[in-house]
Amino acid sequence: MTFAESTADLLVLRPGDTGYDAEFAGFQLGFTQRPAAVFAASSAEDVIAAVRYAAGRDLPIGVQATGHGLPGASEGGVLITTRRMDGVAVDPEARTVRVQAGVRWGQVVAAAAPYGLAPLNGSAPGVGAVSYTLSGGLGILAREFGYAADHVRALDVVTADGRLRHVTPESDPGLYWALLGGGHNMGVVTGLEIGLVPVRTLYGGSLAFDGREVDPAAVLRAYEKWTRTVPEGLTSSFAAVPYPDLPALPPHLRGRYVVSVRVAYTGDDGERLVAPLRETGPVLADSLRSMPYAESHTIHSDPDFPHAYYGDSAVLSELDVDRAGELLRRVGPDTVRMCVVQINHLGGALARPAPNSVPYREGRFLARLLTVGDREQARAVLDPAFALLREATLGRALNFAFGAGDRTEGLYDARTRERLAELKSLYDPANLFRRNYNIAP
Repeated sequence: MTFAESTADLLVLRPGDTGYDAEFAGFQLGFTQRPAAVFAASSAEDVIAAVRYAAGRDLPIGVQATGHGLPGASEGGVLITTRRMDGVAVDPEARTVRVQAGVRWGQVVAAAAPYGLAPLNGSAPGVGAVSYTLSGGLGILAREFGYAADHVRALDVVTADGRLRHVTPESDPGLYWALLGGGHNMGVVTGLEIGLVPVRTLYGGSLAFDGREVDPAAVLRAYEKWTRTVPEGLTSSFAAVPYPDLPALPPHLRGRYVVSVRVAYTGDDGERLVAPLRETGPVLADSLRSMPYAESHTIHSDPDFPHAYYGDSAVLSELDVDRAGELLRRVGPDTVRMCVVQINHLGGALARPAPNSVPYREGRFLARLLTVGDREQARAVLDPAFALLREATLGRALNFAFGAGDRTEGLYDARTRERLAELKSLYDPANLFRRNYNIAP
């Protein structure tokens, strides 16, 4: 699997050029990027040219497909944009899909659906498939099938020496291990081959409550208790979202504090399993139903418009519902700065070992917080909230570090980080690929 093509039409933009700002205007609007040169890649050969250019001048390299997970603001260096690399090819017999670097998950879902297959995508169809997978990939069916990274068969990557490598667990076990979990630290992945799962339909949706009528902490307590009773194949999350009073929102959401449980399940007894949750209190909205997998994005209904945000996460060995309840009270709708809370139930297939660097597989829950404002304002909200969960915190999740800049502590356990640093020394000793959550060689 190689997506190498001609570089005759490679577009390189610099500050002041027409189209410079538009080229890297991504989903995250909270951080300013001012690269010295933007390489608008359309092929693996374009990426090779960009890497060789940067290496020859000792310039840091960043990569952007959709711009959902920017580490923060940046100045100078080389940015490689990959959104033009949007090829998708499904092999229904092998149950695999090949995707280029700029492909979004919605494209993969649509391509696989006619064959009764599904990728291990996340909740938002606009997220880039490659960056998501390199960071682990916690999908809507994660407890049944594991991380997206666990299903990667092969990767094409341009390393710091300007070489395009086809990497498999057999050909380069160390590099394969480091790429899947290490983000963009080892090179620019131009394409990957990933396994699909035989899922045509699922039972899913959300059960929502008015957080001003029903105590959010009580819903969370009921949810945590419920997670101890469900089968391994049921994936779910708890969310608390303060919605602004905007005409663009559905009437039942405008100005409300909505507390919900989201569910995705491929079994045939979903209604029976969620019945205890319906007893939690008066239901504001209920979208639970059997649906084609192509409609799975409606389970979370994530925003599909660019905006500014800042977020972080904590992988938890257990969920202390008392402390988490206090967290909900501290970042609720009546506080100065709006904060979205999501708590994912982990375990199941996520706990199984795999030949990649995705850490903290023993975690039982993942707490995620998202807010707005500049970095100092955001950290003033997030740091005290995460401190409440510190005793049970194993670390942080790379997929959900939004705008943390050079704050990389906790993204890996000590042993994983040490091995990643050793492999970084082998494949990128000059640390060219450092416009990310960087692991120094």
